[in-house]
Amino acid sequence: MNQRISNILSATILLGFLISASTSLSAQKTNVLFIPVDDLKPLLGVYGDPLVKTPNIDRLAKTGTVFLNNSCQQAICGPTRASLLTGMYPDYTQVWDLRTKMRDINPQILTIPQYFKNQGYTTAGIGKTFDNRCVDNGQDMDKPSWSIPYLKVHSKQYANPEVNAAWKKAEKLVAGKKFKVNYLRAKTISDLGGPLCRPSTESMDVPDDTYADGANARAAVKMLDKLAKAKAPFFLSVGFSKPHLPFVAPKKYWDLYNQEDISLAAFRQRAKNSPNIAYKGSNLGEISSYSDIPNQGPLTAQKQIELIHGYMAATSYMDAQVGLLLDKLEVLGIQDNTVVILWGDHGFHLGDHGLWTKHTNFEQAVRSPMIISAPQGFTANKNNSPTEFVDIFPTLCELTNLNIPKHLPGKSLVPLMKDPSTSLRFAALSQYPRGAKRMGYTLRSERFRYVKWLQMNYKTGERNGSLIATELYDYQNDPLETVNQSDNPDYKQVVKAFENEFKRRNVAQLN
Repeated sequence: MNQRISNILSATILLGFLISASTSLSAQKTNVLFIPVDDLKPLLGVYGDPLVKTPNIDRLAKTGTVFLNNSCQQAICGPTRASLLTGMYPDYTQVWDLRTKMRDINPQILTIPQYFKNQGYTTAGIGKTFDNRCVDNGQDMDKPSWSIPYLKVHSKQYANPEVNAAWKKAEKLVAGKKFKVNYLRAKTISDLGGPLCRPSTESMDVPDDTYADGANARAAVKMLDKLAKAKAPFFLSVGFSKPHLPFVAPKKYWDLYNQEDISLAAFRQRAKNSPNIAYKGSNLGEISSYSDIPNQGPLTAQKQIELIHGYMAATSYMDAQVGLLLDKLEVLGIQDNTVVILWGDHGFHLGDHGLWTKHTNFEQAVRSPMIISAPQGFTANKNNSPTEFVDIFPTLCELTNLNIPKHLPGKSLVPLMKDPSTSLRFAALSQYPRGAKRMGYTLRSERFRYVKWLQMNYKTGERNGSLIATELYDYQNDPLETVNQSDNPDYKQVVKAFENEFKRRNVAQLN
């Protein structure tokens, strides 16, 4: 009898221990590894590209949800990051350019890392998270967001010592001078420094940490060591700058590709019936600020191939740095308690419609990659329903069991992560301005994109205006956006549905 009682007591104690351990584990807060990538379009293996080599991002996708139809809120770095990191649309943040500082307009605005810091998380960052032109003095990367001062790693812009020296010398000559557009300043640097001062591409046989992304990834790995040992959960942002221009990457990543295998954009003209306002003032935009690029296109076929090659090489280089982070999570044994989210801040034109870089409402500029891997209760899947970057804030809250702030307009994507057949909205919203008094709003559904351009002084608070032009593209029948169908009577009901959605959202309304 005594032995039986002893066995019962032992079993009871063991059960109590297991319950306690289980409770402790469930109460443990989930870490967040936040990976912003500059100018990354969905030119990735997991998004179906047969040529580009991104094994580490593809590996992340095998444990998470790939959002195939995701829209940034404005296809330019500063505004899209201010929107994403606050969960608010550009018309609320009022950051529509690269000069406005987010907290000058909204001093009390709440950011994702700031909210996590307030909930007891250690928040830290390195690389590019916010655009430094739109926060603080450009150094602190929004000081209220971080419990640890934002880390800065200094590295070379170019590995070629002659190019690097010429670039730095020319930059000093224009230091302190103000330019309305940042790439005009860069063009002046190129003009002062000569044709080799600021090339758009570079391929040199150098270590990965010669450039910023490699240096930042290695510093982030060391930071993960410290954060994993601390008692508090962490929110760590590791921002990568490539494939942003210039397309510089160690030679081994260029060697992954043969230029004979690279094709020019399939459609390099303006869409039939499309309005002029849909296109940038310069079809080349910021890329013309580089010393080997003319002020206006078209570029030669060989130069286009070189640039596409450079973009792919820079993407593969960045992908290798992502791999270092994923490896470190596994070595530390914290991958099962860490949400990983990787996103590109907007898309990128690589010659389609004769366009380069971003700054439009076309698919190649607005569509942005996003992959979320949550540690438990989810299986890998792909979802084609329309999603937005403002959805990230509420999604991370739900995945880490934090209350979702009530002011956020976005929707948690957790239902899509659990059931890929689910849809949360009819269409995703984005926008892009043309000057101070013209704004283009666009809605992207599963099949169509509708764009509405209005004349209105949005900077003074106007939110209604007079109609300039509309666009409608049918991706089922015309995936390259070759024909604007907005005036086609066959699409009348489609346009009506989008107009009803604009009305429901109370944007893009006429006076």
